Amino acid sequence: MVTRVATVAFEGIEARAVDVQVQITPGAVAFTVVGLPDKAVAESRERVRSALIASGLALPAKRITVNLAPADLPKEGSHYDLPIALGMMCAIGALPADALSGYCVLGELALDGSLTAVAGVLPAAMAANARGLGLICPAASGPEAAWAAGDMDVLAPRSLIQLANHFKGSQVMARPVPAVAAPAGALADLREIKGQEGAKRALEIAAAGAHNLLMNGPPGAGKSMLAARLPSILPPLGPRELLEVSMIQSVAGTLKDGALSNRRPFRAPHHSASMAALVGGGIGARPGEVSLAHGGVLFLDELPEFNGQVLDSLRQPLETGTVMIARANHRVTYPARFQLVAAMNPCRCGQATEPGFACRRGPNDRCVAQYQARLSGPLLDRIDLQIEVPAVTAADLILPPPDEGSAEAAARVAAARSRQERRYAEAGQPPGTTNASCPATLIEEAARPDADGMALIRDAADAMRLSARGFHRVLRVARTLADLDGEAQVRRLHLAEALSYRSRSDRRPAAA
Repeated sequence: MVTRVATVAFEGIEARAVDVQVQITPGAVAFTVVGLPDKAVAESRERVRSALIASGLALPAKRITVNLAPADLPKEGSHYDLPIALGMMCAIGALPADALSGYCVLGELALDGSLTAVAGVLPAAMAANARGLGLICPAASGPEAAWAAGDMDVLAPRSLIQLANHFKGSQVMARPVPAVAAPAGALADLREIKGQEGAKRALEIAAAGAHNLLMNGPPGAGKSMLAARLPSILPPLGPRELLEVSMIQSVAGTLKDGALSNRRPFRAPHHSASMAALVGGGIGARPGEVSLAHGGVLFLDELPEFNGQVLDSLRQPLETGTVMIARANHRVTYPARFQLVAAMNPCRCGQATEPGFACRRGPNDRCVAQYQARLSGPLLDRIDLQIEVPAVTAADLILPPPDEGSAEAAARVAAARSRQERRYAEAGQPPGTTNASCPATLIEEAARPDADGMALIRDAADAMRLSARGFHRVLRVARTLADLDGEAQVRRLHLAEALSYRSRSDRRPAAA
């Protein structure tokens, strides 16, 4: 007789159905797991054996075969422990044969029979609910699974014994309650930054339209402080974005205690990060920083210090909002619709733009050109806003804090995002579409300028040698500026300001 238990295998954030088949037959004593298991799945034999013994059950002295179907799908992770153990318990009569027929099961076993939290519970619960099944998962993952559906049957035991008692009717487990993460503290406020009014304006524009931003300035000018305060003016995640972000965090194992948060992600990897760390990959094709920043901000400080190939790997995610990781036995696609915010010094010494400074490496222009040549033109072409952040003077630092802070800027950003939401919803776009992410054909219609603006953009496109992508990105920024002003049509002054944020890339010095 073959006992079957439903579980899942993960491909990106998609949970594919897997059938755990357990058969106990007379023959030489053996415990075999087949069906393309990885090392963690193969080691489940010892965890299952010890957990069952700790729960008062002994494995029969027979041949035990566990098949994970479909056999051509790679199986990775420790979450197969619990379905294998429950399949064996049904096979030896410790549980009713039909007890697990309506459930999808996943969880890791400790040697004492207790259950340990695993990654991917939220997408597994979503997939189980779509198939009309309930879910059995560890107690630590129960609050996460409860978000899948309010009427879904979720069992979150702490141990094998507790689950067995539930099915026997001697103990009833309550359904876990969806958990909301407590705020980690107040976000840093823009009021803490003195001076840099131009940079604050660019930061507000970037937040209003979800535009990519590059800040160039000497050390100590406040670039990192500005980037750290961007989350304080961004709107909270919408329901659809919250679900996508939480599913990525669940697969990556970064959801703490199964609690979801509506704060947008803010990821700031070190410049020594590898390509696999940034875009994803490695063993199991795990999500990288670009996917963990989905729906939020990816901050790259000291941008030219990143490896050139690593930076160029951002081109496709910046354009499409997804990243495909292709390996010999994996082809996984993760969402990666993030907002890139980068900071850099003008040169390696950082002082080339200071009046009276003479670089020891040669002429200042050559030092600047050699340092900035580490950034490819196609990558810079995908950055909407490129601004200079000057050094802060002592006169700025002794001034009292500014009257406006993050709350006032966040209100203007929320109003601009609301206008975009209504505009693109009428055009049939999904919720959360912004000026930066809407299709090019749609932005041409939404950002059609007046006659004076049309003449300006035509002349500027020729003078600045704008690419087709650059042309559309100017329109996107101009549309955001009009949204911040509450105007229905893009006008000449909006286009003029939008063009000023791209003029820096047109002035990149050439190495002598």
